[in-house]
Amino acid sequence: MQDDISGWTDWHRNFSSIEEISSPSELHGLLTGIVCVTQAPSQEEWQQILDTLDVPELDVEALELLTSEAEDVFHSLSEDELDYLPLLPDDEHTLAERVQALADWCAGVVLGFGLASGHIRADERELIEHLQDVAAVEFEDSDDDAEGEESYQELYEFVRLIPVSLSVGRKKVEVEETPLLQKISAPSQAEQKDGISQAQSVVEIFSPNRPS
Repeated sequence: MQDDISGWTDWHRNFSSIEEISSPSELHGLLTGIVCVTQAPSQEEWQQILDTLDVPELDVEALELLTSEAEDVFHSLSEDELDYLPLLPDDEHTLAERVQALADWCAGVVLGFGLASGHIRADERELIEHLQDVAAVEFEDSDDDAEGEESYQELYEFVRLIPVSLSVGRKKVEVEETPLLQKISAPSQAEQKDGISQAQSVVEIFSPNRPS
């Protein structure tokens, strides 16, 4: 299966039981957002980052998997070869599962980038808002058809290279130079809603028009 090739199978086995993270795709997004800004974190730094997010200590295999993927993603984003791929379940999974995983990944990128950078520059705001829009997408039963599948693919292609745009031309810093290792408070529900509702145009463009 494609899941075995992409690494989804290993990630699902190691990370799907972490209650503090919505899904392995959100964790991959978090990782991606971080290495848009920083050098690839070491195993020790990853454990510190996850501790900041109140994630329980991972075992050695899981930390090695996280560290190796961060190095791969770091090089993929830095080389600007446009071959970066989000870690998502393959098309053997239901469309609903894949849409939710894509939304989780987008949310993870926003969180990771925000934690690592500490702020968002004016030229980055629109890109972040696009990710927030897709993170807010909700799947409905009526979307489960060929048109919904096409819309999913368009959304996927639209957002998958946003991390490349956030990364290219940026001087990568050491993890210890960022706010990542400082204890943070989770955003309030009001703050989350405000961030998600800032722009809806991307969702409207790519979501199929459904009869009521």
